[in-house]
Amino acid sequence: MKIKMNEDKAVDIIVYILLALTGIVTLYPFYYTILCSFNDGLDLMKGGIYFWPRKFTLSNYELFIGDSDWRHAFFISIARTLTGTILCTGFTSMFSYALSRNNLMFKKAYRFLVVFTMYFSGGLIPYYVLLRGLGLLNTFWVYVIPGMVNAFFVMTGINFFSSIPESMIEAAKIDGAREIQVLLKVVLPVSKPFLATLSLFAAVGQWNSWLDSAYYVRDINLQTLSYKMMTTINQTLATSANAEAAGQISQANTATSFTVQATAMAVSMIPIMCVYPFLQKYFVQGMMIGAVKE
Repeated sequence: MKIKMNEDKAVDIIVYILLALTGIVTLYPFYYTILCSFNDGLDLMKGGIYFWPRKFTLSNYELFIGDSDWRHAFFISIARTLTGTILCTGFTSMFSYALSRNNLMFKKAYRFLVVFTMYFSGGLIPYYVLLRGLGLLNTFWVYVIPGMVNAFFVMTGINFFSSIPESMIEAAKIDGAREIQVLLKVVLPVSKPFLATLSLFAAVGQWNSWLDSAYYVRDINLQTLSYKMMTTINQTLATSANAEAAGQISQANTATSFTVQATAMAVSMIPIMCVYPFLQKYFVQGMMIGAVKE
């Protein structure tokens, strides 16, 4: 018995060590990015900075906030994330709830179409032609309307809503509630785990997306923060390591292109990191519920 306890303790120690190493490897790149954003750019080029700033400065953030292009891109990203998340959560919830009802006509046909679109698409050029025909090119709505319904989220929602007891819905209908009232007053209040998980995935996808800004938007006033970071990094790779920031922030003698990138990445991480603590208690439950059928 004592030997068994010693073996379990040894296994626990090994697991904790592996988890600690995994945590360090995962979190250190984020920490290093924030570290570089608070260090003097020219001093950072000397190397040897690993755990804390050698020459602390806020000039990188002052330049970032002071540059109108970066500020505007940041606000565009916030606007598309909030709008896209709300629309995606609302429309996906309604669509997946409807497909989860057993009395829906042509239910199997609708589900087949949803699954089909998960594996097959028309390609980039037909998609571009479709957006042009809808008048969405070079507009803000090209960011949010195409993502209002996601096939993967719909299938997840179908499994979730199917797990809700049918008796709850029938009781609401007996009391005179219509379908929209059942959804808003009965189903959605007990669907917080799914809604939180869906909102988190949709928000992260909207915040990190840059391909739509690159392919479907030409107006510089509609560029997102992630797209501007991507172009800055590409321009930096095409120039020398000590070139000035690609965003034309050249008035700072101590700022380099890398510190500007690090600052932009640090700023882009903050909003999503602030959202996680509020949704974490629903996240695991939202991922697991509906995955197992009883």
